[in-house]
Parts: sequence; C-alpha cells; structure tokens
Amino acid sequence: MKRTIVLALACGLAFDAASAQTPADGYPQRTVTFLCPFPAGGGTDILTRILAQELQDKLKRPVVVENRPGGGTIVAAQAAARAAPDGHTILLAPVTTLAMGPSVHKTLPYDTVKDFAPVGLVGSSQFALIANPRLGVTTLPELIAFIKSKDGTLSYASSGAATPHHLFMELFLKMVGARAQHVPYRGSVPALTDVISGHIPFMIVDLAVAIPAINEGKVTALGVTSTSRIRAMPDLPTIAEGGVPGYGGTPWFSVVAPAGTPRPIVDRLNGVLMAFISRPEIQDKMNALAITPWTSTPDELAQFIPAEIQKWAQVVKDAGITPE
Repeated sequence: MKRTIVLALACGLAFDAASAQTPADGYPQRTVTFLCPFPAGGGTDILTRILAQELQDKLKRPVVVENRPGGGTIVAAQAAARAAPDGHTILLAPVTTLAMGPSVHKTLPYDTVKDFAPVGLVGSSQFALIANPRLGVTTLPELIAFIKSKDGTLSYASSGAATPHHLFMELFLKMVGARAQHVPYRGSVPALTDVISGHIPFMIVDLAVAIPAINEGKVTALGVTSTSRIRAMPDLPTIAEGGVPGYGGTPWFSVVAPAGTPRPIVDRLNGVLMAFISRPEIQDKMNALAITPWTSTPDELAQFIPAEIQKWAQVVKDAGITPE
C-alpha cells in the first residue's frame, strides 16, 4: 500500500509539471517560415529579413524568409491564413493586406480580422513621389501641370493593385484634379526599374527601395507622402507642403500568425520582436532605411486593424476606386 501511494504521488507530481507547461515551452520545434508578400529586394522584404534574423537568433531555430508575391499580397496572406496555427508560419502583413484589401477587392479568400492572430506592429514605411528626370520637372507643381497637360494619357507604376503605391497615387490625382493610367507590377523593385528606364514616367514608391536611385540622380524625388518630413531625407518636403494641402498617408507593417495560434506563442514572438525594435541602434538602422520603428502588443494591433479598415475604406471611396 505504501508503495502504491508513493507511485500515485509521483504520477501526480509529473502530471502537475506537464500541465504547467505552455505551448511556448517547446516552441519552435522546427524551422519557422516567415512569409513576405512582395519580391526580394523591396522595402517589405528588407524589413522581413531584419526581423527574421533576430527571431532566428532568439528562438534558436532557423527562420526562413519565403517571398510569395502576387495578387496585391493575397497570395502570401492566403498561405498564412491556411497554415497550421502553431507558430511555425508567420506573415509580414502590411496595411495592404489587413486594411486596404477589404475595400479594394470585392471578395478575399480570408477575413483580415478573423483569420489572423495579431502579433504586433513593427514599423511604418516612408514613401515619396518620384519622376524620371527626363520629364524635366523638378517641383511638384511642375509635375502636376505636366500630368494635366497630357489629359490622362500618362501612366504611373505601382507595386500592385490595392497597395499604398496605388492608393496614394489615386488619392493624389483626385486631389489635384488630374488623371493617369495605373500600371501594376509584382513589387516596387520592378516598378522602380521601369521608372528609372523611362518606360513609366512617375510613381509613388517606398523610399527603402528608392533612396539609392534618388541619391544617384536616376530619379527625381518631389515630395514625401507623410504629414511630416522624414529623418532619412530631411530636405525633401511633404506633398502637402509642395502644393497639395491636406494630403498625407503612412503605410504600416505588422506581423501576424494564423488564427488559433496559442497565445503563449504569440506573446513569445511579440516579446522578441518588440525588444529588438526598441533598441536604439535598431531604430537608427530602420530610420536609415526609411522605415519608422513602431511597437505594439497583440491586443493593441487587434484593436488597430478594424479602425484602419474603416479609415482606408474612406480613402478608397474618396479616391473613386471601384472594388474589383
């Protein structure tokens, strides 16, 4: 009898220890796939790889960036939404995916609120309106006059439908009373390449990609889309300052996991990322890349997304964009 009691106590202690463990205790068990919805080389890809390296260092498992461009981020987002909810697949989700998409697309193969587990906000991208130097324009008013003189025959590039590059330009054109044709690309790098070559005369682009071309004189920067000037290019005025009062737009990035991912795993990912982004040297690095560091809790991001959906629905309406 005594031996039976001892065995029962031992089993009880083992059960208590096992039940005290959380899903995060053994996480990750294998390679983590970090999905990026744009091609390699763009601003979103750069940020994804910076974050992936830190996660790999802290989680002690490989974290592999997988670029899944296409469909205005739908391809990558659908893959993330359908992945197993165990923290081994995460997504770098920009404003395009979580807030703009519901207003621009009639249907989506996922629900941006219900099908993702928010991990945290990680930053905002700094954008600028650029033009090919051969246009001969050096100021925003000159570009506006030039676009109007062509009466809708000019084209502009974007990194894809429903991206900030697209919506910011449509809003700009509407506010200045001009028209131009939208030419979507599979990412900002190929779009920028065609602006540099002169195949497309102008675009709104993320500066993380465009700063080298601007510094080398391959494109002319005419104004940033944000409501205030940026640290990476403090002498470049805002579009509002340049002659379009009230104009402003700041796209953001977040990290999400598939819905149903255990909260302890979500919290662990958030803890690693937020501690990393809060470091002064990392903030300096991100600002130098024209990415403003942001941080949040999972709950703050969960509240932020529905508000942003409403905000961008109004922008889409004001820009006169018809859902496709």
